[in-house]
Amino acid sequence: MRMPLRSSSLPLLAALLLLVCGTLAVTTLDDDDLRNIPSPGGDLDYRNGTLLAPILIPRVPGSEGSRKAQRHFVDFFKTKLPNWELEWQNSTSKTPATGNRDVPFSNLIFRRDPPGAPIGDISRLTLVAHYDSKYEPTGFLGAIDSAAPCAMLLHVARSIEDALKAKWDSDGGYDAMDGANGVQIILLDGEEAFVSWTDDDSLYGARSLAAEWESQAYPPKSTHKTPLHSIDLFVLLDLLGSTNPRVPSYFLTTHWAYKNMAGIEKRMRALGLLESKSDKPFLPEMEKAHEAFSGWMSISDDHVPFIKRGVNVLHIIPSPFPDVWHKMEDNGENLDGPTTKDWAKIVTAFTAEWLDLKGHMPKKVVTGEKSSVSRSVTSMKTEL
Repeated sequence: MRMPLRSSSLPLLAALLLLVCGTLAVTTLDDDDLRNIPSPGGDLDYRNGTLLAPILIPRVPGSEGSRKAQRHFVDFFKTKLPNWELEWQNSTSKTPATGNRDVPFSNLIFRRDPPGAPIGDISRLTLVAHYDSKYEPTGFLGAIDSAAPCAMLLHVARSIEDALKAKWDSDGGYDAMDGANGVQIILLDGEEAFVSWTDDDSLYGARSLAAEWESQAYPPKSTHKTPLHSIDLFVLLDLLGSTNPRVPSYFLTTHWAYKNMAGIEKRMRALGLLESKSDKPFLPEMEKAHEAFSGWMSISDDHVPFIKRGVNVLHIIPSPFPDVWHKMEDNGENLDGPTTKDWAKIVTAFTAEWLDLKGHMPKKVVTGEKSSVSRSVTSMKTEL
């Protein structure tokens, strides 16, 4: 069980500075861009959806189910998105449930960087979910926790690829004066405790990756010292896919990013682009006052090893947790299809906005009365 709450100790002045600096970074998508954000459609169906169904199986670290999930991720990027670079980060650890046996943990990082940019000069939006499932009870699937968030991130990657190519082609390549912005998707292993949640029995993959990236040095004179420093924003998705989610803004340091995502949700609802019929927004705290963050408590999750090292985190997790959390009922039948698809579209739009893809999202082609995304025409950006 996740420790439900933990104190946040970030200094208020530092938070305010980050709040001011962060608001300068994003170019707002226009309404046509939002209309061009594709829906995952049936690909997030729990029965036969190509993105979700293959991983809606028990995925305990080191198990055959875990390896099947890994193969699904690798095959998806290899066949659909071959320009994304794959990095494996592996570790082993003993657990309270396995005694002296070392359990393997494998994090998968899929990265898309602008061509020609030196690796140490690239700032990356980092989208994260964990793909492991609980050791007990036997057969636990973890649909919201977190098969569905993983599938959402595959949809995000697929949806922005053509727009990224169009943007980088129109920009004429890497310009050191403008900096370089890329995106990476991290699928973490070993988030769940094997017996009960403690600092040692939880976050196995996240703890290993954060420590390793902190110690890896980029070449001298790089913009960033380490892979950890290159993370522009760490966006962690967890427990998404149940009806009527309420996701608070957890950190003042990234409230500006929360406001951006909440604004996207509001605009997409107003344009009739979302399917769920909730009478309340998923992200209701767009107007949260600065002083309301004082003494705020944060949920212990995969972001903890990163935020402790100074990484900016946007945590997208409902509070209160959905009723099916850590129960056998957390299965495909209890996923809400419209809510799951809406999250995929909201996160895609947030990512497109962050990466300055305004004017580059492929236009949906309409044939007769049916819209299709099988062909696309790219709208090139004409304004700086």
